[in-house]
Amino acid sequence: MARQIEGARPDCMEAVRAAYLIHDAGQDSLPHSAFLRFPHRPADRVIALPAYLGADADLAGLKWISSFPANTGHGLNRASAVLLLNDATNGYAFACLESSLISAARTAASAVLAAQELVGSRTARRIGFVGAGLIASHVRAFFHDLDWSVGGYRVFDLVPDSAERFAAELAASGAGDVAVSDSAEKLFADCDLIVLATVAGVPHLHDPALLAHHPVVLHLSLRDLAPQVVLAADNFTDDVEHAVRERTSLHLTEQQEGHRGFLTGTLGDLLTGRVRRDPGRAAVFSPFGLGILDLAVGRWVYDRAVAAGAGQSFPDFHPAR
Repeated sequence: MARQIEGARPDCMEAVRAAYLIHDAGQDSLPHSAFLRFPHRPADRVIALPAYLGADADLAGLKWISSFPANTGHGLNRASAVLLLNDATNGYAFACLESSLISAARTAASAVLAAQELVGSRTARRIGFVGAGLIASHVRAFFHDLDWSVGGYRVFDLVPDSAERFAAELAASGAGDVAVSDSAEKLFADCDLIVLATVAGVPHLHDPALLAHHPVVLHLSLRDLAPQVVLAADNFTDDVEHAVRERTSLHLTEQQEGHRGFLTGTLGDLLTGRVRRDPGRAAVFSPFGLGILDLAVGRWVYDRAVAAGAGQSFPDFHPAR
């Protein structure tokens, strides 16, 4: 999968943009994700994301993705995933793809697309990463490959070695002014574009003053911000019904306030020009992560792999009549 994504991230982001526009036009089907939880291990979960992407894509499928945070202490990635793609004409599955990289790429492409819409250009004085894992690495790669002009970077992670490793990756990619911050709060103060990519299960950032300088925040991990911080910003998401549930920061804010009036719009609203960010306020993008994006990027990867002669074919996988 890495070979298909590497060097082609601008095309990957265009596949994500197209999927968002199909979703905005109502030409998809997106049931709620199903969460499999473990009563004796509340931090672990496996999520099923079924979806149908219509229009010219005409594709169905399912992502089955696990998140086991303790894996990182055993030399394993936190997340693992598979993606099934189904022919929407006859329902037959035609591809099974390893999907942790596809999932990370679609998340990163979505984030950088939102950043471009909210910033209004591909420039940032300084980008900060809170959380220095796989998702942060993919977001960094999309910023790099889409030729963002960035003055510097700050990194914070609860595991100092992870922050140092990520900072070294940034420096090795040619970035200048790279430094490790000693707190998330210090990082916020130093940056005008912030990426939250943690494994937080409950809010840990509580002070609305974090947003006093009106940054753009890509809230990819969904549960970092307390309601009072959410209320201090213009808030955008990918799909309201999906994102305001499962005790995300947006969900907690709805429970506190009793309404969803704090939501400014969706990425679809931004892409079509129906809504614009108020530059006099912070902007926070909190995407749930839509299954249609996995389909779009999965099909894009599949087509590239087939064209390159990669993968294995099993003509007799489905039994004959």
